[in-house]
Amino acid sequence: MARVALVTGGTRGIGAAISKALKDAGYKVAANYGGNDEAAQKFKAETGIPVHKFDVSDPAACESGIRAVESELGPVEILVNNAGITRDGMFHRMTYDQWSAVIRTNLDSMFTCTRPVIDGMRNRGFGRVIIISSINGQKGQMGQANYSAAKAGVIGFAKALAQENANKGVTVNVIAPGYIATEMVQAVPEEVLKTKILPLIPVGRLGEAEEIARTVLFLAADEGGFITGSTLSVNGGQYMA
Repeated sequence: MARVALVTGGTRGIGAAISKALKDAGYKVAANYGGNDEAAQKFKAETGIPVHKFDVSDPAACESGIRAVESELGPVEILVNNAGITRDGMFHRMTYDQWSAVIRTNLDSMFTCTRPVIDGMRNRGFGRVIIISSINGQKGQMGQANYSAAKAGVIGFAKALAQENANKGVTVNVIAPGYIATEMVQAVPEEVLKTKILPLIPVGRLGEAEEIARTVLFLAADEGGFITGSTLSVNGGQYMA
């Protein structure tokens, strides 16, 4: 019986690559999204992966959204907490709304999305919680005090949750990508990319979303049960934690 995986923010960018890789590997996959209906429906049409719209920062929306996924596919056994936003700005100019929006979506979602599935994982004796953090949660980044705080917070969350659930067959791990060739990064001016970003990456290139997806597959596998509480840096050597 194929295991069920839910990917938050799973219809675009890194999330879309993760959703597709899990499906290709034989998992039953559902992809959550927050707002872009056009992109989500295009993704669904291209992949056949069901999409579910709910706000990952809203506890009630997550509870009902995840129950809808489980009624369609079965109990969620692999949760990929990937959804995230940015609201960049220097801290001395940052508004509370910019701070709060990022913390709610990127950090509060660890509770709102994981809490509805953790009991079932524990009771069944199997679960995989995989969290997509960021290199900037490891090293910090100017103009991203909110984002860096949230992405560092998820690492602490994972370490605590891993300890609580290790003896129940549930693993909790983090992937911290560096600069990945998504729409957001590719929108950076070419001159900035060549002079300010690529020189900092020892392998000399941007990462591919599929490289993050393959890391998810590694952690999601039944054979991955001895890896928990870990943070895997996938950044081309840019930051070695």
